[in-house]
Formats: sequence, C-alpha cells, structure tokens
Amino acid sequence: MRAVLEGLAAGTYTVEQAEAALARTADLGFAAVDLQRARRRGVPETIFGQGKSVEQIVAIAEALRGAGQRVLVTRVAVEDGPAIVAALGDAAFDPIARCVWAPAEVPAPSLPGTVLVVSAGTTDGPVAAEAACVARLLGNPVDTLADVGVAGLHRLLRHLDRLRSAAVLIVCAGMEGALPSVVAGLVERPVVAVPTSVGYGASFGGMAALLGMLNTCAEGVTVVNIDNGFGAAYAATLMNRIGEARG
Repeated sequence: MRAVLEGLAAGTYTVEQAEAALARTADLGFAAVDLQRARRRGVPETIFGQGKSVEQIVAIAEALRGAGQRVLVTRVAVEDGPAIVAALGDAAFDPIARCVWAPAEVPAPSLPGTVLVVSAGTTDGPVAAEAACVARLLGNPVDTLADVGVAGLHRLLRHLDRLRSAAVLIVCAGMEGALPSVVAGLVERPVVAVPTSVGYGASFGGMAALLGMLNTCAEGVTVVNIDNGFGAAYAATLMNRIGEARG
C-alpha cells in the first residue's frame, strides 16, 4: 500500500492504476477476480480456461494486468489459444501444455533448485508439458525427462545423476502409475506424483494410476489429481521455496 501511495504522489501511478492496485477484487459480473492473491500466496490468480469463452478469459486477464500482475491461463482449448493471444497482445501460447501467459517473455528463474519433470510415456507428454510450463512461469529452473516408464527401467536408470541433482521431481504416469514409486525409491528429494488419464479400460481414466500412487510404499510421495500438471507445478514451487529458505 505504501509503495502505491508513494507512486501516486510521485506521479508514476494514475488514480485509476492506484485504485486497481489496491483493490481486493475486480467484479466482472461473471467473475470476481482475486487481485490480492499474489500478496497472500506469492502468485497471482491463475485462470482455468476450460469451459470459459475467449471473451471471458480475456476480460479476466485484463483485470489482472490492470493490477500489474502476470497472467497465466491453463486448459486453453487449442483452437482458442491464438485468439486469446491476439486479444492480449503481449502474450504467448503453448498448444501442447495448453497454456497462455502474458507477458510473453518467460521470466528468468528466481529459485535456485531445479524442478525435474519426468514422464513415463509419450502420451503423458501434455500433462508433463503443463507442469513444466507452469513451473517455469513460477520462477523455477526446469529440466524434463521423457519416456522413461517402468516397462524399460534401463531408460530411467541411465539418468540417475539428473534425478538426484533435482531439488523437486514431478513424475507423470498413466497405466498402473508405478513410475513415481520407483523414482522416489532412488532419490532423497520431494516427489510430486501426477496420475494421467492414459491407459486401457481398466485404468478407468486415471483412477488406477491415482490409487496406485496413493498406495505407494515409497515414503514422502505427494499425489495430485488426475492430469493436474498445474497443481503439481504449484506444489513443487512451494517445496522449492522452502528449500531455498532453509538453504
């Protein structure tokens, strides 16, 4: 508040900009945008794009930008991404991760520890891409390791140095969901497990992987919801921050 008032007195803020910066919410009628979340949580409100129109997403994004905050939209329909970017101007879209962000430039890492995003198979790629994209936008250095599922453990074991040097690991797997248990048995770092909806009928759209991860015998595995790459990246970021503070 003091910074805003000083900016207003110095002329670097207009009255409208100061009002937006100090507001708790922006009431758009169809949405009440939380403008204080960045102050409470360190990260602005994220827009969940699924089920929203392009116009609604753009209006929420403009409210966040008006308060001087970065914009992140997840679960964007591939066909809507270019229209959102065009409306926002300085924005970027990753059609694999299905994320839009603004400004378009990815910020330089602000945390020292690397988040390693590991995926079991190629079809887990979109969930892993969402996790990697969000983790980068939240200030983490990010590394990725793809197609190292348990059907060929030699593919994973040749990367032990990368696994053990990461600060936090996000592990995405469908089918029976065994990969996070294997990874957690090899490292002394936090592991965030992401079940994906990949698999044949008895995988039940990711339920088999979810239950397998929840029942892991490897200690300290954190499990997020099915296909929730965003939630995994957020959890990994909080863990990375704690590690930085203790370091």
